[in-house]
Order: sequence, then structure tokens, then C-alpha cells
Amino acid sequence: MSRHCAILLHAHVPWVRHPEVAHSLEEDWLHSSVLETHLPLLEMMHRLREENVPFKITLNLSPPLLTMFQDRIMKRRTLAFLDRTLKLCRDEISRGHITGFTSVAKQYEERFQDLRMLFMDRWQGDLIRAYADLSDSGHLEITASAATQGLLPLLMRVPEAVQAQVRTGIRQYVQCFEKMPRGFWLPECAYAPALSKVLKEAGIEWTLVEEHGMTNARNAAPEFPHLPGVTQDGLVIFGRDQASSGQVWNADEGYPGDDRYRDFMRDVGLEAPMEYLKDYLGESDQRQFTGLKYFRSSRNGDDSELYNSELASKAIEEHSSHFLSSRGAQLAALEDSGIENPVSVCAFDADLFGHWWFEGVGFLEKVFRKAATRTDFEFSTPGNYLTGVTQLPAVAPVSSSWGEGGYFETWTSEENNWIFNEIQQRAETLARIVKMFEQNKAELTRDSVAHRKRCLQHMTRELLLAQSSDWGVLLRNESSAPYAEGRIRGHLANFDETWDICTSFNNVSRLGELELQSPIFQDIPWNIFEPYQ
Repeated sequence: MSRHCAILLHAHVPWVRHPEVAHSLEEDWLHSSVLETHLPLLEMMHRLREENVPFKITLNLSPPLLTMFQDRIMKRRTLAFLDRTLKLCRDEISRGHITGFTSVAKQYEERFQDLRMLFMDRWQGDLIRAYADLSDSGHLEITASAATQGLLPLLMRVPEAVQAQVRTGIRQYVQCFEKMPRGFWLPECAYAPALSKVLKEAGIEWTLVEEHGMTNARNAAPEFPHLPGVTQDGLVIFGRDQASSGQVWNADEGYPGDDRYRDFMRDVGLEAPMEYLKDYLGESDQRQFTGLKYFRSSRNGDDSELYNSELASKAIEEHSSHFLSSRGAQLAALEDSGIENPVSVCAFDADLFGHWWFEGVGFLEKVFRKAATRTDFEFSTPGNYLTGVTQLPAVAPVSSSWGEGGYFETWTSEENNWIFNEIQQRAETLARIVKMFEQNKAELTRDSVAHRKRCLQHMTRELLLAQSSDWGVLLRNESSAPYAEGRIRGHLANFDETWDICTSFNNVSRLGELELQSPIFQDIPWNIFEPYQ
């Protein structure tokens, strides 16, 4: 087969572990992602494999997400979230005489009960193992990514910071999957030319950039983005195909906007009386999404129409057929134009499927089932694609991202312009300290060396967490800005406090408290900020 389509999903939740409180709204970002996206995706892929339906997907599981998947406290809280949602379903069934939605609430209860059995009985809460099993059978290519989804191009002013993000992310991948990754997901799909060398030297074979990152490059090959290129460092670059990605992703014209699909915004948590939601919200007085939604996107004035699963199934049928026929026609036209082995790379946030777009996982399943009978193209992964290609054109992608405007405006906006100066100062400090310690540690006592290594490890953790690109996105949202700013300033303050502990050799018990607050990358090398060559 010489025509290929690759679907890439990026799954990420920032580090939102808050065991110091009984219920954290931000923690629910993780729990809802597990319930609405990961369990349905895993269920779908395992079912296709069991029924011998051919499929291939590429998936990035970010290091913070992998760490929280493994965390015992977070597993217990995910289960508690699931049980809390199930109780709300039962309350909704009892309240059916008021709302009129008894039958729909029962469907939700049955669905969430099935997902609970998958989580606890089938996979014993170990979602990494469930994904690794699909990787081992060749159905899933899992990529590595940066440690905390730092926006790498804006960290390049201190190359050691980028090196640390990349190396730490790869270390986490190897610890989880016991093999080296071939691909690397760039956070926010953000690329700068200097990253080519960093990734290649770290052992990465390929990465993905936005379409305009390739097509706007100097001397860009006319085949881009439907043929990967190779940089002078030997890194293979795939381009994200806007046409195919937009059919699904586009807010105005994409499939999820069809009025037969479920309305994401009409949620019980936003509309039911607060007193009624008290058990679900716990101590929180802030409304939130519950996943229980009764209406479809169709509106008649201010009134919404009741969700109809049969209508949604018809929409899935139509859209899956349209997607496949569009890819077939697109790839045939590319091949007719003289492009050998054309590839259409469609990349999305994984949360689009199941969470934002309730029917999205069903769409993917229908796409793969229908594709099994087609002969005009095949689904592949970048890694599989490269096994059949021996020669690629040269490429020197320009700086780009999939953020607003296509570059870095989201993270250099007025709300965010203070962040990178603060981060850069700490990165420069840490790189300098690591270098000095390496040069002088032979003159220190054993206890002093151990103490300083421990402090450097924790300073690295705090700086990596402060570098997350999520905070810049959240700072532009009025409701989430206080949390994001608090997280950045908190991690920077912890970095500074740890440096004081390091130099004074005092208050070691406080260092232990700081470590317990952020138990991520626990065995990170103290010198991962070593001088960049």
C-alpha cells in the first residue's frame, strides 16, 4: 500500500495532584479525562483487536499524565470521582419525575458502571499496562514528550532547560514502557530549528510540526506536508495536515458541531440547583461539569432538543464515511500529482474524543471498521510509515506551533510576558549551580554532597513544573488565571526556598515537606541541567 493516513492523539493533563484538600476542582480534570476519554478509548481499541479489526493509532501520553496514572492517591480519587458520578446518576433517576430524563439517566448509570468495571476489574487501575499491551501488539505507537509540556522554543534561551525537558520526558517513557521511543510529541506542536539537534541527540527518530512549519520553510519541497522531510541533523519531520485535521477539529465546520451530537455545555452540574449538587460538589461551592448531559446541540431559540442516540449514530455513520472518502480522494489526488507514498497526518488533543465530543470515540471505531474493507489507503503510524521509505527530501522547518496565530502569541501575550523572564533566571541559576557543583564536589564531605544532590534534584522538579505551557494558556482565562498564577509563583518560590536550604544546610525537614508536595520524577538525575554541548 502506498497511501497512508495517520491519526495522532495527544493526551495530557497538567500536574494537578492536591492531596492536601479533600476535593480539588483541578484534580477533576484528570478524573474526567480517565472516565470520558481514556477508558472509552482503551475499551474501543481492545475490542477492535479482539475482533481482529485492523487499526493503528499514534498516542502521546504526557509525563505528568503517566505519573498521575501510577499514583496510588490519584487512582483512589479517580475511583471516588467515578463513584460520585454514579451516585449522581442514581439521584438523577430518582429526580426523573421532575426532570423527565429518567431513561437517559439510566443509560448513563449503566455506562458508568461498565467503565468502573473496566477500570477496577479488567485493568486493576493500571491504564499504562492497558496501553502498553496495545503497543506490544503493534496497534498503538506511543510517543514520548517533554517532561511538563514546557514550550520548548521559548525555553531555548537556556539550552539546558530544553535538554532537561526532553531527557526527563524520555526517561519517564522508558520507565513506563521499558523501551526507547521512536517519536516525540512537541508540546503545543511548537517547533524551533534548534530543537532538531536536541531531539536527534536524545535518540528520537521523528517528530511532528504544524503544516505551515514545513510549507513556509526555505526551499520547501512541493510534497510537504504530505511527505515527511529530514533535517540536516537526521531528524524526520512529519507535517500536520490541516485539511484532514480541520474536518474533525474545526470549531465551526468540524464534525462535532453537528446538531445531532450531544451538547457539551448543557450539563447537570451547571443547571441543577446548588443544594441538590451538594453531595457531588462536596465542600466546593463552584459549579462544574459532571458529564451528565441530556441535550443535543440543536437549538430552537432558547430551547434545546433532547439528546437522541439514534440520531447521533446516524451522524457518526455519515461523518465516518465522509472522512474515509475524503482521505481516499485526497491521497489519490496526491499520488496522481506525482507524490510517492503520500501520507495525511491528522493530529488532535485526545480529550476531543469522548470528553468534548461525546461521540468521538464511536466515530473513530466506525472509521477503523469501515477502513478494514477499503483498499485505496491504509491507516499507519509514523514509525510504520518510515519502515517502508528509504529516501526523504531535506527540510528545515520554521518556528511554529498550533497555538493561536500559528506561532507563540498565546505564551508571549500581555498576561504571560512575565513568566519566561522568571523561568529563565532560575534556569540560568540552576545550570550554573550544577556546573559549579560538578567541578567542586570532590572537595566536599560525603554528607554535603548527598545534601546538595538532593536539593538540586528538587530544584529541578520545581523548575520543570513551573515551565508547563498549560499555565500560559490558563492565565488567559479569567476563571482559571488565579490557579495558574498561583502554581507558577508557588513552584518558583519552592525553587528559591530549596536553594536556600541547599546553601545553608539547615531546615532539612522542610526539604522533605517540599518533596512530598510534588512527588514527580522522584529519581531524576541531579545533573540533568548539565552544560549543553
